[in-house]
Amino acid sequence: MFVAECNPELPRTVVLLHGGGVAGWMWKPVRAELGDEYRLIAPDLPGHDHSADEDYISHEQTLEQLRAMLAERTTGPVAIAGFSLGAQLALALASESPELVSGIVSISALAIPSRAPGFTRALLSSTVRLARNERFARTQARVLGVPSALVPDYLRTSDSISKATLLNIVAANGAFVPPPGWARFADAAIVLAGGREPRPVRRSAQLLQAANPRCSLELDSDAGHTLPFSNPALVARSIRAVTIGHGEAECPKLAQS
Repeated sequence: MFVAECNPELPRTVVLLHGGGVAGWMWKPVRAELGDEYRLIAPDLPGHDHSADEDYISHEQTLEQLRAMLAERTTGPVAIAGFSLGAQLALALASESPELVSGIVSISALAIPSRAPGFTRALLSSTVRLARNERFARTQARVLGVPSALVPDYLRTSDSISKATLLNIVAANGAFVPPPGWARFADAAIVLAGGREPRPVRRSAQLLQAANPRCSLELDSDAGHTLPFSNPALVARSIRAVTIGHGEAECPKLAQS
């Protein structure tokens, strides 16, 4: 699994987990907001961009790879921020391996199982070639709010995704529910979502907050499934909030917006 690092000499570490169909490059706007405050670790998850030679198989297999990466590159618990697919992985890590996680920012995670996974999988299977169609990919980039400077990265990543990776991600994403350990995660946690996201994502954000009494929720009323691109300042502020006291302090409540 390809891993990019920024500021490796700094003591405080934040791991950034991207969403499905993008890659570690998606965090560039957030990295610009954070500047030189943190050591940042941004893997390309299996099946994506520089890790496209290995299909995405399942959340469970990817979690094992992430645990191995953390064991190799870090010496203590770290803050983790994840978007969409990456947020599901971050929530699972915080729930199942809390000793590895000092704080979490979950952005736009779906945590309500799909009502028709078989139909969705069949539909995607019939249209999977569109992911490699440049016109379609450019339309998807606009929907995600990808900045123009990053559109070439999006097109490259979209073109590299295999059918197996896409279908496995959709299956894993549509089956995800908050792990039992989420309610017991004792360190700082913030859930972010856009007010214009699909209703299941907004409901998921409320569910995640309700399940964990330490968790704060903030909605950006103007954002769709776009937050790391459309409001990187909010994401950066949330990362700072969960790293106060290296995850030992109470997470400050964020105002609704």
